[in-house]
Amino acid sequence: MTVELPMFPLNSVLFPGLSVPLRVFEDRYRALVHSLLRIEDPTQRLFGSVGIREGYEVGDHGAQSLFRVGCKALLTEVEANADGTFDVVAVGLSRIQLDRLDTTGLFPVGHVENLPEAEAAVDEDVLERARATFTAYRQALSEIRSDPYEGTLPRDAGYLSWTLAACAPLPLQERQALLEADDAEARLVLVTDLLRSELRAMNVISSLPATEVARTRWSPN
Repeated sequence: MTVELPMFPLNSVLFPGLSVPLRVFEDRYRALVHSLLRIEDPTQRLFGSVGIREGYEVGDHGAQSLFRVGCKALLTEVEANADGTFDVVAVGLSRIQLDRLDTTGLFPVGHVENLPEAEAAVDEDVLERARATFTAYRQALSEIRSDPYEGTLPRDAGYLSWTLAACAPLPLQERQALLEADDAEARLVLVTDLLRSELRAMNVISSLPATEVARTRWSPN
């Protein structure tokens, strides 16, 4: 069933379980935040985010082309600034598919469908390979710079797949592919392959990581 959600396209991919800080300064997205704050129940301050395939987050020519698969998010923290801007934090909840974007109002509104995760058991070998590969990546990275990750990896396959997807130092297209993966096992296989490629590159150029490490930490909120 298609529902309407306020939309905040980003030049990044938001994953379920990932907290993301946002600086909101453009008029249309300030209007979006004002609209959400008028909702009395804070658990219903929901919006959608999709990655920008081509274009920019801001300006008259922003968001020229969007990915269709994105993430429903909950506004969890808001700090209003004296100049009318906001510093906010949102947490990704679940996947959505954008069918149509209406930009005629004060802020973009998406006509979206929920995209539930397929429920399927994950092979234990897939889980162990994913954990071992990420552990090897962290170890290799720690020899070059400080380890940016904290804590132990989740045991649950779904949480693990989103954790590794969020933490993996990958470009936009590959992060989008992880978001679009059909289920946790497919996502774990893909992220394992991508991290192994990263490790091979780091072994060739050991002085620096092959790509920039993702700066946003995963949060299981």
